Amino acid sequence: MKFVTGWYVLYVRSRCERKVDEYLKDISIESFAPHIKTIRQWSDRKKMVLKPLFPSYVFVNVKTSLEFHQALSAFGACAYISFGDTYARVSEKEIHQIKLLIGDSNIVDFEVTPQLPKVGDMKKITYGPLRGLHCKIVRANNMNKIIVNVESLQQNITVTTPVHYLEEV
Repeated sequence: MKFVTGWYVLYVRSRCERKVDEYLKDISIESFAPHIKTIRQWSDRKKMVLKPLFPSYVFVNVKTSLEFHQALSAFGACAYISFGDTYARVSEKEIHQIKLLIGDSNIVDFEVTPQLPKVGDMKKITYGPLRGLHCKIVRANNMNKIIVNVESLQQNITVTTPVHYLEEV
């Protein structure tokens, strides 16, 4: 995989987003771990708490290959998110839009969910043992289990795969 400067998505251990973000800033690497305000209900009280907008993700703006590898040395950092042979990258515009979204103090407790493909959509599988095959979405219950119909085989195949392994035909 080739390194290019820009924003990358670093996968971190559960509940380590803030620690990794602080460590990266301490070693002068620009990072961003967006948090939102949410109201938590306990048996005796309600409390406003911060929770990660993208659990287990920290965005890292790396400018050199050294910074790219230093970010992985943070305690709690696991790996960069990749799709096949390509690292997940986020544009400066998208980072700016996320910052604007969480900067609005009137918004409390919202969820981020990727869009599921629609039943009947034609997709191409981009990763895994069925890479390159065209398929039709039969059922999409969640992000990791999608049932597709592979026409060339005339069979319904249950594929357990993240939705980001599918692309438009």
